[in-house]
Amino acid sequence: MSRRVKLPGADELFRPTKDGDKPPGKAQLRPVDDAATEPERADTDAAPGAVPEPEADGEQRSSGRVRHDEKMTVYITADELFELESARLALRRDHGVAVDRGRLVREAVSIALADLADRGGDSDIADRLAAS
Repeated sequence: MSRRVKLPGADELFRPTKDGDKPPGKAQLRPVDDAATEPERADTDAAPGAVPEPEADGEQRSSGRVRHDEKMTVYITADELFELESARLALRRDHGVAVDRGRLVREAVSIALADLADRGGDSDIADRLAAS
C-alpha cells in the first residue's frame, strides 16, 4: 500500500455545476425571503450592494459594513499607515468603536466628500489639495 496521498485533480475541482449555466468555482446562491427568515436589519447590516440612504439632515453616510463590489488600491507611506492604525486603535481603546482600516478610510472619505459638497472650494480637502 502506497503512503502517498491522493489529491483530486483540477478536472475534479473545477467541474461544471449541475445547472451547467453557472461558472465553475462560484458559490451557488439561492434567493431567500429575508422578511420571513430574519428580523428587520439596521442600516449597517444592509443587503449586499445596497446604496445607503442619505441621512435626515442630508448628510451622505459611508457604506459601512456591506459587501463591496468595487476595489481601489491606494499606496500610502509607512508613517501614514502607522497613523491610520493608531487612529483605529485609539477609536477602539478610547471610544469603544471597533472598526477595520477599510471602514475607517471609507468614513474619512465620506466626511471629506460631504464637506466638499457642502462648502465647495472652502472645504478642508480643497484647501489641502490646493496647497500641495
